[in-house]
Amino acid sequence: MRVTPQTVRDEHAWVRDRADVVVPILNDTRDRLGRLFETDVDAVAPDAYRREVDAVFADGEVAVNVAACVALLRDLDVAGDYPGFVVDEVLGRELAATIAGGRPLSLLAQATFHVADLYVDRDATADADRAGAGTAGADDLDAALAAGFQTRLPGWNWREEESPFAVDADGDAGDSD
Repeated sequence: MRVTPQTVRDEHAWVRDRADVVVPILNDTRDRLGRLFETDVDAVAPDAYRREVDAVFADGEVAVNVAACVALLRDLDVAGDYPGFVVDEVLGRELAATIAGGRPLSLLAQATFHVADLYVDRDATADADRAGAGTAGADDLDAALAAGFQTRLPGWNWREEESPFAVDADGDAGDSD
C-alpha cells in the first residue's frame, strides 16, 4: 500500500460521502449507550458528521493515519472471515481511537467500537457501487467511523459540563471533596 496526498483526499471524500450509512449507526450507538448509562444523548445530523470529517482530515498527521486505516479496512478480506477477526478488530479499534482524538476520548472510542460492531452487519453496510463492499473489514470500518465520530462530536452531557477535576492556575481543584 502506498499512501499519498491524493490517497488522503480520496479517502476523505469516501468517508464524507459515507454519511448515509455511518450516521444511522452512530445515532443507534448513541441511543444504546444512552439507555445503558441512563442519559439522553443528542443525535447527530449528517451535516455535522461531514463537518467533523472535514475537521479530522484538516490535520495532516491525523488524516494520513485515518486514510491508511480506512483504505486497509476497505480492502481487507480474509477467506472464511473468522481467521481475520483479530486484524479487522485491531484496525477498527485504532481507527475509532484516531478519529476521536487523544485520551480519554481515544479509549472511549475503542470501547464504543466494540459496542457498535456488535450491531453492524456486513451485509447491511455493503454497497455494490463502493469499493470495499462485502469485505471482511466493511462492517468494522463502518463501526469504527461511527464510534470515532460519535465520541468526538458533542451531545454527551458529561462533555458539556465543566469538569470538577480541573485545576486552576492557583492549584485549586473545582470540587473540594
